[in-house]
Amino acid sequence: MTHRTMLYLRRFLAAAVIALGLVAPASAQLRVRVDEGNFQPTPIAIPDFQVTGANTELAKQIADVVRADLASTGLFDLQNPASFIQRDLSINAEPRFADWKIIRTEGLVVGTFEELPDGKVAVSFRLWDIYGGELMRINGEPGRRLTTTPENWRRIAHKIADSIYTRLTGEDPYFDTRIVYIAETGPKTERVKRLAIMDSDGANQQYLTSGRSTVLTPRFSPSAQEITYMSYEGGKPRIYLFNIETGRQELLGNFPGMTFSPRFTRDGQSVLLSQAQRGNTDIYVMNLRTRESERLTDHPSIDTSPSMSPDGKSVVFNSDRGGTPQLYIMNSDKSKRTCPGGGSDTACRITFGKGRYSTPVWSPRGDLIAFTKQEGGKFYIGVISTDGKGERLLTEAYLDEGPDWSPNGRVIVYFREARAGASPQLFSVDLSGRNERRMVTQTDASDPAWSPLLQ
Repeated sequence: MTHRTMLYLRRFLAAAVIALGLVAPASAQLRVRVDEGNFQPTPIAIPDFQVTGANTELAKQIADVVRADLASTGLFDLQNPASFIQRDLSINAEPRFADWKIIRTEGLVVGTFEELPDGKVAVSFRLWDIYGGELMRINGEPGRRLTTTPENWRRIAHKIADSIYTRLTGEDPYFDTRIVYIAETGPKTERVKRLAIMDSDGANQQYLTSGRSTVLTPRFSPSAQEITYMSYEGGKPRIYLFNIETGRQELLGNFPGMTFSPRFTRDGQSVLLSQAQRGNTDIYVMNLRTRESERLTDHPSIDTSPSMSPDGKSVVFNSDRGGTPQLYIMNSDKSKRTCPGGGSDTACRITFGKGRYSTPVWSPRGDLIAFTKQEGGKFYIGVISTDGKGERLLTEAYLDEGPDWSPNGRVIVYFREARAGASPQLFSVDLSGRNERRMVTQTDASDPAWSPLLQ
């Protein structure tokens, strides 16, 4: 078959597809609906980026990471490059829309990779709405251009994926982030638990502590430059701060008794924590500048796992004051609040279902609280509205525990033991309960926490 004949057939097929009414109208705006019930991933194509310079492998790796980021959401169907008809793409020219309609692509990313004279690299890209026949502007611009050192190429890839994700879904981004977790090695009876960190896609994994002392429950500061966690250094459970940039570890105060379950306040100026002494456990907040602490709860029960609302006005926590572990909300200033079931109290219970509730975490959006639930010999990760309504269980396993939110409030990370004696592994799940995925780590892993978007 001659080249001219093949070209004719392609154009004929494109015309036939349009004539048969199998394509969206030209006026349709490409938009990925993340909350639709009958969900179908949106087909998009991301060809390898055009290269100016010799580093074709690095250009391909950047495109691969962009594709992997978007595919990981479950919202996009990445088209097979073998199906591409148009190969002569240019960032400065419209694509041949008919060629992409034939393979039912709805979005097309065209990118270029340049090696600059100063040793840096630059990546530019544009996003096309195939059925709308138009260039999709990103932050009011026709595309984006990002420049960095070659060693920092993965962050460029994540930022590109973030831009595409946000433009097509309307959601805030979350790929250019990191996850801190507990890396576990050794036999069950002599477990070594170290603080570890990785990119949101599992790349660049590294240990932050030596493993000489067991560490648990790491949590990021709002700046993503500090981590608070509990350590058994010195044989006593106490809370520490770790500066990621300098590697400096610092004991947070000298409380009597045990301190555990730390979490930064939303402004990053204080740390919420639990303190146990004389058989009682209450929640405190310590100002990081003055190192003065304030007691938030005062009840003859176990109050623990505090998490602050995005506006800083409320705290959700776990308490057994009602007989079993349940979730409660209080005002940060300890004033009385109106409870969902009527009346007022300094702490209002919001969970009344069967089972035991723990590890609550307030969503960055402010509307939901994620939790761990134990019932009937199984564990669940679920979410509930702040007024105690609309409880939804997203996962179920022998042991699912320790949820934390992506910075856009769209995805939850947690850890799972699939059966008795199984090794803990990290997983993530979409807020809708779809797209449950294992996050690959170099070792067994538990207690994950998601950073804010990096600056």
